[in-house]
Amino acid sequence: MSNDPDILTWVRKRLVAARDESYAAFMCPLMPTVEPDRIIGVRTPELRRIAKEAARRADVRDYLVALPHPSFEETQIHAFVISATRDYDEAVAQLEAFLPFVDNWATCDQLSPKVLARRPQDTLALARRWMASGQPYIVRFGIETLMRHFLDDGFEPCLLEEVARVESPDYYVNMMRAWFFAEALVHQRDAALAVIQEARLDRWTHNKAIQKAIESRRVSDEDKALLRTLRRGRPEQS
Repeated sequence: MSNDPDILTWVRKRLVAARDESYAAFMCPLMPTVEPDRIIGVRTPELRRIAKEAARRADVRDYLVALPHPSFEETQIHAFVISATRDYDEAVAQLEAFLPFVDNWATCDQLSPKVLARRPQDTLALARRWMASGQPYIVRFGIETLMRHFLDDGFEPCLLEEVARVESPDYYVNMMRAWFFAEALVHQRDAALAVIQEARLDRWTHNKAIQKAIESRRVSDEDKALLRTLRRGRPEQS
């Protein structure tokens, strides 16, 4: 009989052993939606190592159903395990169970299953459903999925319109909308520039997309000069 602790106990012990209190103090203000006492203070490379080991354990499914997790880091490990899942249907099932418990931008943005690229039409339908969910981090993940998988092969101009039409009072949703358009200005320059020139975004997202594009090294100096002339009113502050 194995003397190994169950996976939940094993993960918690690993996290406590790797804790860096100064890093926890650094992370807390970066994630205002997460209670400070839920941040242990473990750096991402170590979280990825723990997740890789956890994914190989026979009892990994016990971890995947133990939602919600008590700490930010345990949630991150869950996200990394999903991201490494190689079976499309299994990854989608895990995403559907996990997404309602995502409560911060970092977990949302580091949740990145590469397997979603294998079935683009199915993934596009999922992204659209997530964008329509009304739950901020699920909406953010839907837009992020479009940004990661549909700004090159599979791009359709209607996707710009769909993201432009998303209405949310949530800062993290609108930051992702701005990020999406900043990336679109790199990958689909003419189509994205038309949206900006025609002012089809709300002012805050419009100006934030321009700011992020101007900060990018992948946008030409000529386009940056043009974008500066397209700001609406005073640029919004972060």
